Amino acid sequence: MKYRVVIPTAGLGSRLKGLSKNINKALISIAHKPAISYLIEKFPENVEFVIPLGYKADTVRSYLTLAYPNRKFIFVDVDIYEGDGSGLGYTLLKCEAYLQLPFIFISNDTLVLEDIKPPEHNWMGYAHTDDNAQYRSIRIDKRNVVEICPKGAEGDVKAYIGLAGIHDYEFFWQAMRAGVNQGSIEIGESFGLRTLINEGIEPIKFTWFDTGNISALNKTRDYFSSDLDVNILEKEDEAIWFLNDRVIKFSIDESFIKNRVLRAASIKNYIPELYDSTKNMYMYKKVEGETFSKKPSVATFKYFLDWMESFWEPAKLDEIEEVNFESVCHDFYKEKTYKRVKQYFINFEQIDSEEIINGKKIPRISYLLDKVDWSYVEKSVPVRFHGDLHFENILINDDGKTPFTLLDWRQDFGGNMDYGDIYYDFGKLNHGMLISHELINKNFFEVDHKLNTIHFDFLRKQSLVDCEVYFKMWIEEKGYDYKKVRLMTALIYLNIASLHHYPYSMLLFYLGKSMLFDLVDDD
Repeated sequence: MKYRVVIPTAGLGSRLKGLSKNINKALISIAHKPAISYLIEKFPENVEFVIPLGYKADTVRSYLTLAYPNRKFIFVDVDIYEGDGSGLGYTLLKCEAYLQLPFIFISNDTLVLEDIKPPEHNWMGYAHTDDNAQYRSIRIDKRNVVEICPKGAEGDVKAYIGLAGIHDYEFFWQAMRAGVNQGSIEIGESFGLRTLINEGIEPIKFTWFDTGNISALNKTRDYFSSDLDVNILEKEDEAIWFLNDRVIKFSIDESFIKNRVLRAASIKNYIPELYDSTKNMYMYKKVEGETFSKKPSVATFKYFLDWMESFWEPAKLDEIEEVNFESVCHDFYKEKTYKRVKQYFINFEQIDSEEIINGKKIPRISYLLDKVDWSYVEKSVPVRFHGDLHFENILINDDGKTPFTLLDWRQDFGGNMDYGDIYYDFGKLNHGMLISHELINKNFFEVDHKLNTIHFDFLRKQSLVDCEVYFKMWIEEKGYDYKKVRLMTALIYLNIASLHHYPYSMLLFYLGKSMLFDLVDDD
Protein backbone atom coordinates (compact mmCIF):
# COMPACT_ATOMS: atom_id res chain seq x y z
CA MET A 1 0.00 0.00 0.00
CA LYS A 2 1.29 3.46 -0.89
CA TYR A 3 1.03 5.99 1.90
CA ARG A 4 2.98 8.84 3.46
CA VAL A 5 3.84 9.85 7.02
CA VAL A 6 3.58 13.40 8.30
CA ILE A 7 5.67 14.41 11.32
CA PRO A 8 5.07 18.05 12.31
CA THR A 9 8.22 19.76 13.62
CA ALA A 10 7.26 23.43 13.26
CA GLY A 11 6.39 24.15 16.92
CA LEU A 12 8.60 25.79 19.54
CA GLY A 13 8.66 22.98 22.10
CA SER A 14 8.16 25.53 24.89
CA ARG A 15 7.25 22.86 27.48
CA LEU A 16 10.82 21.56 27.25
CA LYS A 17 12.20 24.89 28.49
CA GLY A 18 15.94 25.30 27.85
CA LEU A 19 16.33 21.95 26.08
CA SER A 20 14.73 23.36 22.94
CA LYS A 21 16.47 26.74 23.15
CA ASN A 22 18.94 25.99 20.38
CA ILE A 23 17.47 22.96 18.67
CA ASN A 24 14.11 21.73 17.45
CA LYS A 25 12.35 19.47 19.96
CA ALA A 26 12.25 16.67 17.38
CA LEU A 27 16.03 16.44 17.83
CA ILE A 28 16.05 16.19 21.62
CA SER A 29 18.41 13.34 22.52
CA ILE A 30 17.09 10.05 23.86
CA ALA A 31 19.83 7.50 24.49
CA HIS A 32 22.19 9.50 22.23
CA LYS A 33 19.75 9.54 19.31
CA PRO A 34 17.26 12.27 18.30
CA ALA A 35 13.61 11.56 19.11
CA ILE A 36 12.60 11.82 15.46
CA SER A 37 14.91 8.92 14.54
CA TYR A 38 12.79 6.57 16.63
CA LEU A 39 9.83 7.59 14.44
CA ILE A 40 11.60 7.43 11.06
CA GLU A 41 12.98 3.99 11.77
CA LYS A 42 9.49 2.60 12.48
CA PHE A 43 8.65 2.68 8.77
CA PRO A 44 9.90 0.81 5.67
CA GLU A 45 12.55 2.55 3.55
CA ASN A 46 10.13 3.13 0.66
CA VAL A 47 7.72 5.20 2.79
CA GLU A 48 7.91 8.94 2.09
CA PHE A 49 7.83 11.53 4.88
CA VAL A 50 6.26 14.97 4.87
CA ILE A 51 8.11 17.17 7.36
CA PRO A 52 6.65 20.63 8.05
CA LEU A 53 9.40 22.96 9.23
CA GLY A 54 9.27 26.11 11.33
CA TYR A 55 11.25 26.63 14.53
CA LYS A 56 14.95 25.81 14.00
CA ALA A 57 14.02 24.45 10.56
CA ASP A 58 17.60 24.05 9.35
CA THR A 59 18.49 21.72 12.21
CA VAL A 60 15.73 19.27 11.27
CA ARG A 61 16.40 19.47 7.53
CA SER A 62 20.17 19.04 7.99
CA TYR A 63 19.84 16.13 10.40
CA LEU A 64 17.39 14.12 8.33
CA THR A 65 19.35 14.74 5.12
CA LEU A 66 22.62 13.60 6.72
CA ALA A 67 21.25 10.73 8.75
CA TYR A 68 18.96 9.18 6.11
CA PRO A 69 20.37 9.82 2.63
CA ASN A 70 18.38 6.92 1.16
CA ARG A 71 14.98 8.06 2.42
CA LYS A 72 12.69 10.60 0.75
CA PHE A 73 11.63 13.66 2.71
CA ILE A 74 9.26 16.36 1.51
CA PHE A 75 10.09 19.45 3.54
CA VAL A 76 7.33 22.05 3.85
CA ASP A 77 8.14 25.53 5.17
CA VAL A 78 5.53 26.81 7.62
CA ASP A 79 5.46 30.60 7.60
CA ILE A 80 3.41 31.03 10.80
CA TYR A 81 4.53 28.69 13.57
CA GLU A 82 4.17 30.94 16.63
CA GLY A 83 1.79 33.67 17.74
CA ASP A 84 -1.49 34.69 16.12
CA GLY A 85 -2.66 32.40 13.35
CA SER A 86 -0.32 29.56 14.27
CA GLY A 87 -1.39 26.11 15.33
CA LEU A 88 -1.03 22.46 14.48
CA GLY A 89 -4.02 22.70 12.15
CA TYR A 90 -2.38 25.53 10.21
CA THR A 91 0.82 23.48 9.93
CA LEU A 92 -1.11 20.48 8.59
CA LEU A 93 -3.04 22.56 6.05
CA LYS A 94 0.28 23.76 4.66
CA CYS A 95 1.01 20.08 3.92
CA GLU A 96 -2.36 19.26 2.37
CA ALA A 97 -1.09 19.21 -1.23
CA TYR A 98 1.44 16.49 -0.33
CA LEU A 99 -1.03 14.33 1.59
CA GLN A 100 -3.60 13.56 -1.08
CA LEU A 101 -3.42 9.87 -0.29
CA PRO A 102 -3.81 7.76 2.85
CA PHE A 103 -1.30 8.92 5.46
CA ILE A 104 -0.16 8.50 9.03
CA PHE A 105 0.00 11.44 11.43
CA ILE A 106 2.52 11.15 14.23
CA SER A 107 3.46 13.83 16.70
CA ASN A 108 7.22 14.36 16.99
CA ASP A 109 7.02 13.86 20.75
CA THR A 110 5.33 10.44 20.54
CA LEU A 111 7.40 7.23 20.80
CA VAL A 112 5.87 3.75 20.73
CA LEU A 113 7.33 0.27 21.01
CA GLU A 114 4.97 -1.61 18.71
CA ASP A 115 5.01 -1.69 14.91
CA ILE A 116 2.86 0.98 13.26
CA LYS A 117 0.39 -0.46 10.76
CA PRO A 118 -0.32 1.20 7.38
CA PRO A 119 -3.50 3.35 7.05
CA GLU A 120 -5.51 0.65 5.25
CA HIS A 121 -8.43 2.01 7.25
CA ASN A 122 -8.84 4.82 9.80
CA TRP A 123 -7.31 4.17 13.21
CA MET A 124 -6.18 6.09 16.30
CA GLY A 125 -3.50 5.17 18.80
CA TYR A 126 -4.22 5.21 22.51
CA ALA A 127 -2.52 4.23 25.75
CA HIS A 128 -3.35 3.79 29.41
CA THR A 129 -2.11 6.66 31.61
CA ASP A 130 -2.36 7.45 35.29
CA ASP A 131 -3.70 10.91 34.50
CA ASN A 132 -5.67 11.73 31.35
CA ALA A 133 -6.12 15.39 32.30
CA GLN A 134 -3.27 16.71 30.18
CA TYR A 135 -4.14 14.72 27.04
CA ARG A 136 -7.00 14.53 24.58
CA SER A 137 -8.74 11.20 24.89
CA ILE A 138 -11.05 8.82 23.06
CA ARG A 139 -14.14 6.97 24.15
CA ILE A 140 -14.38 3.42 22.81
CA ASP A 141 -17.41 1.22 22.14
CA LYS A 142 -16.34 -2.33 21.35
CA ARG A 143 -13.91 -1.93 18.41
CA ASN A 144 -14.74 1.63 17.39
CA VAL A 145 -13.90 5.13 18.51
CA VAL A 146 -17.23 6.80 19.29
CA GLU A 147 -15.97 10.11 20.65
CA ILE A 148 -12.80 12.22 20.60
CA CYS A 149 -12.78 14.12 23.88
CA PRO A 150 -11.02 17.33 24.95
CA LYS A 151 -8.42 17.37 27.71
CA GLY A 152 -9.79 16.63 31.15
CA ALA A 153 -12.62 14.37 30.00
CA GLU A 154 -14.00 12.12 32.71
CA GLY A 155 -15.27 8.56 32.66
CA ASP A 156 -13.97 5.53 30.79
CA VAL A 157 -11.66 7.28 28.32
CA LYS A 158 -8.22 6.43 26.93
CA ALA A 159 -5.42 8.90 26.25
CA TYR A 160 -5.00 9.70 22.56
CA ILE A 161 -1.24 9.65 21.86
CA GLY A 162 -0.95 11.80 18.76
CA LEU A 163 -0.67 8.86 16.36
CA ALA A 164 -3.32 8.10 13.76
CA GLY A 165 -3.83 6.38 10.43
CA ILE A 166 -6.00 8.44 8.08
CA HIS A 167 -7.41 6.39 5.21
CA ASP A 168 -10.33 8.64 4.24
CA TYR A 169 -8.11 11.63 3.63
CA GLU A 170 -10.61 13.51 1.44
CA PHE A 171 -13.11 13.79 4.32
CA PHE A 172 -10.28 14.71 6.70
CA TRP A 173 -9.07 17.64 4.57
CA GLN A 174 -12.58 18.82 3.82
CA ALA A 175 -13.24 19.05 7.57
CA MET A 176 -9.93 20.81 8.28
CA ARG A 177 -10.56 23.46 5.60
CA ALA A 178 -14.19 23.99 6.55
CA GLY A 179 -13.32 24.24 10.24
CA VAL A 180 -10.76 27.03 10.05
CA ASN A 181 -13.11 29.37 11.92
CA GLN A 182 -14.39 26.63 14.23
CA GLY A 183 -11.08 25.55 15.78
CA SER A 184 -9.27 23.31 13.29
CA ILE A 185 -6.22 25.62 13.33
CA GLU A 186 -5.80 25.35 17.09
CA ILE A 187 -7.09 21.81 17.69
CA GLY A 188 -5.10 20.19 14.91
CA GLU A 189 -5.56 16.70 13.52
CA SER A 190 -8.13 15.77 16.19
CA PHE A 191 -10.58 18.17 14.55
CA GLY A 192 -10.40 16.35 11.22
CA LEU A 193 -10.43 12.93 12.88
CA ARG A 194 -13.81 13.68 14.48
CA THR A 195 -15.32 13.77 10.99
CA LEU A 196 -14.05 10.24 10.35
CA ILE A 197 -15.92 8.68 13.28
CA ASN A 198 -18.90 8.07 11.01
CA GLU A 199 -16.59 6.30 8.55
CA GLY A 200 -15.21 4.13 11.33
CA ILE A 201 -12.02 4.53 13.38
CA GLU A 202 -10.30 1.55 14.95
CA PRO A 203 -8.68 2.18 18.36
CA ILE A 204 -5.21 0.63 18.60
CA LYS A 205 -3.41 0.30 21.93
CA PHE A 206 0.30 1.18 22.07
CA THR A 207 3.06 1.22 24.66
CA TRP A 208 3.59 4.96 24.63
CA PHE A 209 6.42 7.26 25.68
CA ASP A 210 5.93 11.03 25.68
CA THR A 211 8.83 13.43 25.12
CA GLY A 212 6.81 16.66 25.10
CA ASN A 213 7.52 17.84 28.65
CA ILE A 214 10.45 17.59 31.05
CA SER A 215 8.91 15.02 33.40
CA ALA A 216 7.77 12.70 30.60
CA LEU A 217 11.04 13.14 28.72
CA ASN A 218 13.07 12.08 31.75
CA LYS A 219 10.99 8.91 32.12
CA THR A 220 11.42 8.15 28.42
CA ARG A 221 15.16 8.67 28.66
CA ASP A 222 15.36 6.32 31.62
CA TYR A 223 13.56 3.59 29.69
CA PHE A 224 15.67 3.96 26.54
CA SER A 225 18.93 4.49 28.42
CA SER A 226 21.77 3.58 26.11
CA ASP A 227 24.29 0.78 26.38
CA LEU A 228 26.72 2.77 24.22
CA ASP A 229 30.25 2.98 25.56
CA VAL A 230 30.15 6.77 25.89
CA ASN A 231 29.76 9.32 28.67
CA ILE A 232 28.43 12.55 27.23
CA LEU A 233 27.58 15.55 29.38
CA GLU A 234 24.56 17.30 27.88
CA LYS A 235 25.06 20.86 26.62
CA GLU A 236 22.51 23.36 25.34
CA ASP A 237 24.54 24.36 22.29
CA GLU A 238 26.01 20.99 21.23
CA ALA A 239 24.92 17.40 20.75
CA ILE A 240 26.34 14.14 19.46
CA TRP A 241 24.12 11.39 18.05
CA PHE A 242 24.77 7.74 17.17
CA LEU A 243 22.99 5.94 14.33
CA ASN A 244 24.24 2.42 13.64
CA ASP A 245 27.59 2.91 11.90
CA ARG A 246 27.50 6.71 11.84
CA VAL A 247 27.99 9.54 14.31
CA ILE A 248 26.62 13.06 13.86
CA LYS A 249 28.00 16.05 15.72
CA PHE A 250 25.81 19.16 16.10
CA SER A 251 26.71 22.70 17.18
CA ILE A 252 24.85 25.99 16.92
CA ASP A 253 28.20 27.60 16.00
CA GLU A 254 28.59 27.36 12.21
CA SER A 255 32.28 28.32 12.26
CA PHE A 256 32.86 25.58 14.83
CA ILE A 257 31.53 22.96 12.40
CA LYS A 258 33.26 24.47 9.36
CA ASN A 259 36.66 24.53 11.06
CA ARG A 260 36.23 21.07 12.53
CA VAL A 261 35.71 19.73 9.02
CA LEU A 262 38.66 21.72 7.65
CA ARG A 263 40.99 20.53 10.44
CA ALA A 264 40.00 16.93 9.79
CA ALA A 265 42.11 16.95 6.63
CA SER A 266 45.36 17.57 8.54
CA ILE A 267 44.72 14.93 11.23
CA LYS A 268 42.81 12.40 9.12
CA ASN A 269 45.09 9.49 10.02
CA TYR A 270 44.24 9.94 13.70
CA ILE A 271 40.46 10.51 13.57
CA PRO A 272 37.41 8.75 12.10
CA GLU A 273 36.59 9.12 8.41
CA LEU A 274 34.30 12.09 7.73
CA TYR A 275 31.34 11.38 5.43
CA ASP A 276 29.48 14.65 5.02
CA SER A 277 28.64 17.97 6.67
CA THR A 278 26.15 20.84 6.74
CA LYS A 279 26.30 24.30 8.35
CA ASN A 280 25.63 22.98 11.85
CA MET A 281 26.53 19.28 11.63
CA TYR A 282 29.11 16.84 10.38
CA MET A 283 28.89 13.07 10.12
CA TYR A 284 31.65 10.51 10.48
CA LYS A 285 32.14 6.78 10.54
CA LYS A 286 31.63 5.12 13.89
CA VAL A 287 34.83 3.34 14.90
CA GLU A 288 34.42 0.10 16.81
CA GLY A 289 36.30 0.13 20.06
CA GLU A 290 36.18 1.14 23.70
CA THR A 291 36.72 4.60 25.12
CA PHE A 292 39.89 4.86 27.17
CA SER A 293 37.83 6.09 30.13
CA LYS A 294 36.15 2.69 30.54
CA LYS A 295 39.24 0.77 31.58
CA PRO A 296 42.11 3.20 32.08
CA SER A 297 45.43 1.69 33.05
CA VAL A 298 48.99 2.93 33.34
CA ALA A 299 50.19 0.35 30.79
CA THR A 300 47.73 1.58 28.15
CA PHE A 301 48.44 5.20 29.03
CA LYS A 302 52.18 4.65 28.51
CA TYR A 303 51.45 3.18 25.08
CA PHE A 304 49.15 6.07 24.25
CA LEU A 305 51.70 8.74 25.17
CA ASP A 306 54.31 7.02 23.00
CA TRP A 307 51.79 6.97 20.12
CA MET A 308 50.94 10.64 20.64
CA GLU A 309 54.56 11.74 20.29
CA SER A 310 54.20 11.27 16.53
CA PHE A 311 50.92 13.21 16.59
CA TRP A 312 52.44 16.15 18.47
CA GLU A 313 54.55 17.11 15.48
CA PRO A 314 56.46 20.35 16.24
CA ALA A 315 55.51 23.40 14.19
CA LYS A 316 58.40 25.31 12.65
CA LEU A 317 57.67 29.01 13.02
CA ASP A 318 59.60 31.99 11.74
CA GLU A 319 60.06 35.10 13.89
CA ILE A 320 56.87 36.78 12.70
CA GLU A 321 54.83 33.61 13.24
CA GLU A 322 56.28 33.25 16.75
CA VAL A 323 55.23 36.80 17.64
CA ASN A 324 51.78 36.22 16.21
CA PHE A 325 51.42 32.95 18.10
CA GLU A 326 52.35 34.66 21.37
CA SER A 327 49.47 37.05 20.74
CA VAL A 328 47.17 34.12 20.00
CA CYS A 329 48.16 32.44 23.28
CA HIS A 330 47.60 35.68 25.19
CA ASP A 331 44.03 35.91 23.89
CA PHE A 332 43.39 32.18 24.21
CA TYR A 333 44.59 31.90 27.79
CA LYS A 334 44.29 35.25 29.57
CA GLU A 335 41.53 37.08 27.72
CA LYS A 336 39.33 34.02 27.29
CA THR A 337 39.70 33.03 30.95
CA TYR A 338 38.57 36.44 32.19
CA LYS A 339 35.58 36.35 29.79
CA ARG A 340 34.58 32.81 30.75
CA VAL A 341 34.80 33.55 34.49
CA LYS A 342 32.63 36.63 34.00
CA GLN A 343 30.15 34.49 32.06
CA TYR A 344 30.07 31.97 34.91
CA PHE A 345 29.03 34.67 37.37
CA ILE A 346 26.33 35.88 34.95
CA ASN A 347 24.99 32.41 34.11
CA PHE A 348 24.68 31.24 37.70
CA GLU A 349 24.13 34.63 39.39
CA GLN A 350 27.19 34.28 41.61
CA ILE A 351 29.32 37.03 43.15
CA ASP A 352 33.11 37.16 43.09
CA SER A 353 34.12 37.17 46.74
CA GLU A 354 36.55 35.84 49.30
CA GLU A 355 35.39 32.35 50.23
CA ILE A 356 36.21 29.40 52.44
CA ILE A 357 36.60 26.43 50.11
CA ASN A 358 37.01 23.03 51.76
CA GLY A 359 38.17 24.77 54.93
CA LYS A 360 40.68 27.06 53.24
CA LYS A 361 40.23 30.85 52.99
CA ILE A 362 40.72 31.82 49.36
CA PRO A 363 40.59 35.35 47.88
CA ARG A 364 38.37 36.53 45.03
CA ILE A 365 39.03 34.80 41.70
CA SER A 366 39.77 38.18 40.10
CA TYR A 367 42.59 38.68 42.61
CA LEU A 368 44.00 35.22 41.85
CA LEU A 369 43.85 35.75 38.09
CA ASP A 370 45.64 39.09 38.44
CA LYS A 371 48.43 37.28 40.33
CA VAL A 372 49.00 34.77 37.50
CA ASP A 373 52.25 35.27 35.57
CA TRP A 374 50.58 35.27 32.16
CA SER A 375 53.87 35.61 30.28
CA TYR A 376 54.83 32.26 31.85
CA VAL A 377 51.51 30.72 30.83
CA GLU A 378 51.71 32.09 27.30
CA LYS A 379 55.21 30.75 26.61
CA SER A 380 54.05 27.94 24.38
CA VAL A 381 55.31 24.88 22.52
CA PRO A 382 53.57 24.96 19.10
CA VAL A 383 52.66 21.52 17.77
CA ARG A 384 49.93 19.73 15.85
CA PHE A 385 47.27 19.62 18.55
CA HIS A 386 44.03 17.89 19.45
CA GLY A 387 42.51 20.53 21.72
CA ASP A 388 40.13 18.44 23.82
CA LEU A 389 42.34 15.53 24.72
CA HIS A 390 40.79 13.57 27.57
CA PHE A 391 40.04 9.87 28.01
CA GLU A 392 36.43 10.13 26.74
CA ASN A 393 37.84 11.33 23.41
CA ILE A 394 40.36 8.51 23.02
CA LEU A 395 39.12 5.28 21.50
CA ILE A 396 41.03 2.00 21.84
CA ASN A 397 40.36 0.35 18.48
CA ASP A 398 39.11 -3.17 17.93
CA ASP A 399 40.37 -3.58 14.35
CA GLY A 400 44.10 -3.70 15.13
CA LYS A 401 44.98 -1.41 12.20
CA THR A 402 45.87 1.47 14.52
CA PRO A 403 45.84 1.33 18.31
CA PHE A 404 43.83 4.51 18.94
CA THR A 405 41.40 6.91 17.32
CA LEU A 406 41.01 10.49 18.53
CA LEU A 407 37.49 11.90 18.78
CA ASP A 408 35.95 15.37 19.15
CA TRP A 409 39.05 17.34 18.15
CA ARG A 410 39.05 21.09 18.74
CA GLN A 411 38.20 23.20 15.68
CA ASP A 412 41.04 25.70 16.21
CA PHE A 413 43.45 27.15 18.73
CA GLY A 414 42.54 30.80 19.09
CA GLY A 415 41.59 30.87 15.41
CA ASN A 416 44.69 28.97 14.32
CA MET A 417 43.92 25.59 12.73
CA ASP A 418 47.47 24.48 11.88
CA TYR A 419 49.06 24.32 15.32
CA GLY A 420 48.39 24.95 18.99
CA ASP A 421 50.14 24.76 22.35
CA ILE A 422 51.12 21.28 23.54
CA TYR A 423 50.53 22.42 27.13
CA TYR A 424 46.84 22.83 26.36
CA ASP A 425 46.67 19.15 25.34
CA PHE A 426 48.61 18.27 28.49
CA GLY A 427 46.18 20.30 30.62
CA LYS A 428 43.17 18.63 29.00
CA LEU A 429 44.65 15.18 29.64
CA ASN A 430 45.33 16.07 33.24
CA HIS A 431 41.89 17.58 33.87
CA GLY A 432 40.25 14.35 32.68
CA MET A 433 42.33 12.29 35.07
CA LEU A 434 40.98 14.29 38.01
CA ILE A 435 37.34 14.48 36.86
CA SER A 436 35.75 11.38 35.32
CA HIS A 437 32.73 12.07 33.07
CA GLU A 438 31.46 8.59 33.83
CA LEU A 439 31.35 9.25 37.56
CA ILE A 440 29.92 12.74 37.07
CA ASN A 441 27.11 11.25 34.96
CA LYS A 442 26.36 8.94 37.89
CA ASN A 443 26.28 11.97 40.24
CA PHE A 444 29.24 10.74 42.26
CA PHE A 445 30.10 14.24 43.38
CA GLU A 446 28.84 16.78 45.88
CA VAL A 447 29.09 20.54 46.17
CA ASP A 448 27.50 22.71 48.82
CA HIS A 449 27.48 26.52 48.77
CA LYS A 450 26.23 28.45 51.79
CA LEU A 451 27.03 32.16 51.78
CA ASN A 452 30.83 32.31 51.50
CA THR A 453 31.49 28.71 52.57
CA ILE A 454 31.89 25.99 49.95
CA HIS A 455 32.48 22.29 50.33
CA PHE A 456 33.00 19.99 47.38
CA ASP A 457 34.11 16.41 46.88
CA PHE A 458 34.08 13.92 44.03
CA LEU A 459 34.83 10.27 43.51
CA ARG A 460 37.94 9.26 41.58
CA LYS A 461 39.00 6.01 40.00
CA GLN A 462 42.22 4.63 41.45
CA SER A 463 43.34 3.75 37.93
CA LEU A 464 43.09 7.43 36.96
CA VAL A 465 45.03 8.44 40.07
CA ASP A 466 47.76 6.00 38.97
CA CYS A 467 47.74 7.49 35.46
CA GLU A 468 48.08 10.98 36.94
CA VAL A 469 51.14 9.89 38.92
CA TYR A 470 52.70 8.39 35.80
CA PHE A 471 51.84 11.47 33.74
CA LYS A 472 53.75 13.71 36.16
CA MET A 473 56.79 11.45 35.83
CA TRP A 474 56.49 11.36 32.01
CA ILE A 475 56.16 15.15 31.76
CA GLU A 476 59.27 15.72 33.82
CA GLU A 477 61.29 13.01 32.03
CA LYS A 478 60.45 14.63 28.68
CA GLY A 479 61.67 18.01 29.92
CA TYR A 480 58.28 19.71 30.22
CA ASP A 481 57.09 21.84 33.13
CA TYR A 482 54.62 19.97 35.34
CA LYS A 483 53.69 23.06 37.35
CA LYS A 484 52.59 24.67 34.11
CA VAL A 485 50.47 21.58 33.34
CA ARG A 486 48.75 21.96 36.71
CA LEU A 487 48.21 25.67 36.13
CA MET A 488 46.75 24.90 32.70
CA THR A 489 44.44 22.35 34.35
CA ALA A 490 43.13 24.93 36.83
CA LEU A 491 42.48 27.42 34.02
CA ILE A 492 40.64 24.76 32.01
CA TYR A 493 38.26 24.09 34.91
CA LEU A 494 37.58 27.81 35.27
CA ASN A 495 37.00 28.13 31.51
CA ILE A 496 34.57 25.25 31.16
CA ALA A 497 32.54 25.91 34.33
CA SER A 498 30.19 28.32 32.53
CA LEU A 499 29.53 25.75 29.78
CA HIS A 500 28.09 23.02 31.99
CA HIS A 501 24.93 22.43 33.98
CA TYR A 502 24.42 23.34 37.63
CA PRO A 503 25.64 22.03 40.10
CA TYR A 504 28.46 20.41 38.07
CA SER A 505 29.38 23.91 36.94
CA MET A 506 29.96 24.92 40.56
CA LEU A 507 32.18 21.90 41.20
CA LEU A 508 34.33 22.81 38.19
CA PHE A 509 34.59 26.45 39.21
CA TYR A 510 35.58 25.84 42.82
CA LEU A 511 37.97 23.04 41.92
CA GLY A 512 39.65 25.41 39.47
CA LYS A 513 39.69 28.28 41.96
CA SER A 514 41.20 26.19 44.76
CA MET A 515 43.83 24.71 42.40
CA LEU A 516 44.74 28.18 41.15
CA PHE A 517 45.08 29.45 44.72
CA ASP A 518 47.48 26.63 45.60
CA LEU A 519 49.62 27.43 42.55
CA VAL A 520 49.81 31.21 42.78
CA ASP A 521 50.15 31.04 46.58
CA ASP A 522 53.34 28.99 46.08
CA ASP A 523 54.98 31.82 44.09
